[in-house]
Amino acid sequence: MSLADRLLDTRPLCASAAFRRLWAGNALSALGGQLTVVAVLFQMWELTGSPLAVGAIGLVQSIAMVLFGLLGGALADAVDRRRLVLLTTVVQLLAAGLLAVHAASMWGLLALTALQTAGSGLGAPARKTFVVRLLPADQVGAGIALTNLAFQAAMLIGPTIAGVVVGQWGVGACYLLDALTFAAALYGVQRLPAMRPQGEIARPGARAIWEGWRFITSKPLLHGALLSDVLATVTAMPMALFPLINSEHFGGHPETLGLFFSAVAVGGLAAVAASGMVTRARRPGAVMLAAAGAWGLALAGFGLAQPLWLALTCLTAAGAADTTSVITRGAIVQLATPDSHRGRVSAVDHIVGVSCPDLGNFRGGLVADATSAAFAAFTGGVLCVVGIVVLALTNRSLRRFEATAPELPGR
Repeated sequence: MSLADRLLDTRPLCASAAFRRLWAGNALSALGGQLTVVAVLFQMWELTGSPLAVGAIGLVQSIAMVLFGLLGGALADAVDRRRLVLLTTVVQLLAAGLLAVHAASMWGLLALTALQTAGSGLGAPARKTFVVRLLPADQVGAGIALTNLAFQAAMLIGPTIAGVVVGQWGVGACYLLDALTFAAALYGVQRLPAMRPQGEIARPGARAIWEGWRFITSKPLLHGALLSDVLATVTAMPMALFPLINSEHFGGHPETLGLFFSAVAVGGLAAVAASGMVTRARRPGAVMLAAAGAWGLALAGFGLAQPLWLALTCLTAAGAADTTSVITRGAIVQLATPDSHRGRVSAVDHIVGVSCPDLGNFRGGLVADATSAAFAAFTGGVLCVVGIVVLALTNRSLRRFEATAPELPGR
């Protein structure tokens, strides 16, 4: 085994042609999504000049993601997941095309953004189940790491490409490029085998959603894995504090603020590049808990850091720890959930992942407003560490979980 393979576990790309096509389509789609994120924000500001209107985009997306994510989880446990993702990807493609030709007003932009987010929310739980159905159990973590690599790379280069495209050809070009990347994602999904849920088929509806929540609360391993994400993000999410800390300690220069975000992204990419050492770990639960604790420690250090180099080092370490935690948690959730419930559990996992960071940023803003940004970052990191330590001590099944699962038909 080469050094490169030891660092980045590429076995899934070699082992499964279906996963390879799916990964390539998702990578292009993630890049297109970043183009639309920038274009929507830019266009809303150009249309209204209102920070409130720009903020309304996030509100609309959050509501659509939660509502349709829960429904998508129930549907994913009742229908062919491949067909569900195909349908919802078509909805997202159409929304991107409509954005290119019809989003000339604030309300039109909000409505089409909500439509695209609804398509994403409906399909996300089913899409999350594909990796564990396509790969052997010992490669699931590596598959999730490769998916995360594509997303991290898109976040790093996508906004820069979007800025160039908007400047040269306007926001419509970003939306059209996004639509083209959805076509690539459609190809990757269309070539998959049928993905009907196995075991007891749930009837979609409020009862099925409630049963999904009950299933999670009855399994210490699952609710412990999800709780680790809640503890890490709600107590210690630092992004809302970046402008204040930059102003308080580093002169408020915009270049420094940009470095804060870049440091987190660089740490995440570095962690993915070396994720082979994590994805082959026998006990991903212990790795996840250690990574979540390291995230808290790094952010506490960021709150105390005075020289810029130390602050950037702490943020880079935080980005690496966060990505490691995301990869291992994703593997745990998929491997520990029977296929009959994977859609609903994946829906909750997805909603926690997209909503709790917003709550964490809100918490940070409240504490910083009452005290200081540095105090908010430090205390948030300490609270995260304390919470993770308590979780590790009280949840034996989580810290001792081993990455094995029965082979599933249809891989």
